[in-house]
Amino acid sequence: MDTADSPEQLKARLQELAVEHRDLDDAIAQLIATPPMDELLLRRLKKRKLNLKDRITLIERMLDPDDLA
Repeated sequence: MDTADSPEQLKARLQELAVEHRDLDDAIAQLIATPPMDELLLRRLKKRKLNLKDRITLIERMLDPDDLA
């Protein structure tokens, strides 16, 4: 991801990240629902999901910058 990326490229990347974020959400829910759950795997999935959310937020800000900034 580069600041020189076009809005179309950013939107495509945003879509990819959103899908991966949803998939992780489903994987986490399934892991929790089927004991015994792997605590280390659960922590890794949650950390990855949080990282994706941060990247999604960054791209959204690049696409729609604040007028006050």
